[in-house]
Amino acid sequence: MENRDSGLLQLRPTLDLAPAAHPTEQFQNETLRPILKLQHDLLISICKQQFIKRKNVFFTLKPDQQRRYIQEQISRDRSFHQLLFGLVIGHFTATEFAFFVEHESEIRKRLTQLIIQRIQSQLTQQ
Repeated sequence: MENRDSGLLQLRPTLDLAPAAHPTEQFQNETLRPILKLQHDLLISICKQQFIKRKNVFFTLKPDQQRRYIQEQISRDRSFHQLLFGLVIGHFTATEFAFFVEHESEIRKRLTQLIIQRIQSQLTQQ
């Protein structure tokens, strides 16, 4: 397990973020954000494919409608939501997973918002 954990940590990009006051905010900055950056291209590809499977409706919407569509799809489609979460949780170390389990509700909220914001910033037309 230790080999796996050190390998995962080495894969992550280093981000220069302000120190966090709360442990879940620290987890967000030290774990969630670097993993999302690492998985960025795959995350965006999966979302595009998901939207194509849904008859390309997303690509015909205006930017504000696209943002709303992204939020609704991630919030309402449980299998899509779980797939996106799996991209992140699969990169947790054993220690990070234990922290996640202990603070699951708060971290799930934070992760959902981070994913939505990342996808919105990349896929909505400006």
